[in-house]
Amino acid sequence: MVEPSYFKQRNYKNDTKTKEILSLLPVFCDEFFIGIEIQTTSLTRLGYAEDLKIFFHFLTTEIIDFSNKTVKTLTLNDLKNLTSTHIEIFMNYLSGYYIDDKFFSNSAITKCRKISTIRSLLKYFYKKDKLPQNISAKIAIPKVKEKEITRLEVDEVVKLLNSADDPTKVFTKMQSAFNKVTRKRDVAILTLLLGTGIRVSECVGLNIDDIDFETNGFKITRKGGNQTVLYFSDEVAIALKEYLEERLKNTKVTEDEKALFLSLQNKRMCVRAMEKLVKKYSVACFPLKHITPHKLRSTFGTNLYRETGDIYIVADVLGHKDVNTTKKHYAAISEDSRRNVANVIKLRKD
Repeated sequence: MVEPSYFKQRNYKNDTKTKEILSLLPVFCDEFFIGIEIQTTSLTRLGYAEDLKIFFHFLTTEIIDFSNKTVKTLTLNDLKNLTSTHIEIFMNYLSGYYIDDKFFSNSAITKCRKISTIRSLLKYFYKKDKLPQNISAKIAIPKVKEKEITRLEVDEVVKLLNSADDPTKVFTKMQSAFNKVTRKRDVAILTLLLGTGIRVSECVGLNIDDIDFETNGFKITRKGGNQTVLYFSDEVAIALKEYLEERLKNTKVTEDEKALFLSLQNKRMCVRAMEKLVKKYSVACFPLKHITPHKLRSTFGTNLYRETGDIYIVADVLGHKDVNTTKKHYAAISEDSRRNVANVIKLRKD
């Protein structure tokens, strides 16, 4: 039997978790999830399910109009009694609440996502003529202050890669001894992320046969499931070749394990493990900066835009479906541009 790909297994796990949550939600949610399946990913649907679970728990425990119902017994007729005030109270509730004696709180960004989920649900049934109005359309989404992109400068990129290549520069002797075991793998991962801007999930999903050194190209599966071919520099190729030489000599790895990057257990690395890897080296190098794999992606995107000045190339390479997403992050006035302005404006004539 052919082993399902990493992405098929990941989607299966997400769908299984979604079904488990759906079994606890009102029956009408089944129709909603069937309706949105075509235009959403498995991860998005899982997020929707988790958001709705919290919302319906809130309605039945915090709002007196629904206190005679349980989450499972809520119906579409009950949603006809939903008001914009209820949703506004829910937004305030998200700032801090307890479920099963556990405290939860949400940032402004997370609040926006949860309100968007509710709006999607109500809009869906309104368009199906099963709700008389879409009251969520009256709700203003909380304004989120956009954060400036955190990225690494050229000297910081060098320091990060050097820390993986020679752990003794930033780690203790004991830590260095452990890190040397995974040195070539860690260098390859960091170099690939910084040199191509791929997402951490795309990196985790790579198999050995996805790499082609004749063209310096590799095949990745994008966020939405589409596959594409990207290309890497000679510097990335060197790091990958050195790691693969070690990886293919490892006699403990079974022949059916096709994953490119392996854990110490000789299994495909997971997203969380790769996030921890980046954090380990970045904290040692830049204790005041919060560096994640996505920040390495931002570093690549920024450098690519600086080199090309072409926002459409950046959008294509990064896999953004909407170029406006790219413009939002990379076409803003850079620090370099701000400095150049100082030399352009002259207060006195020559």
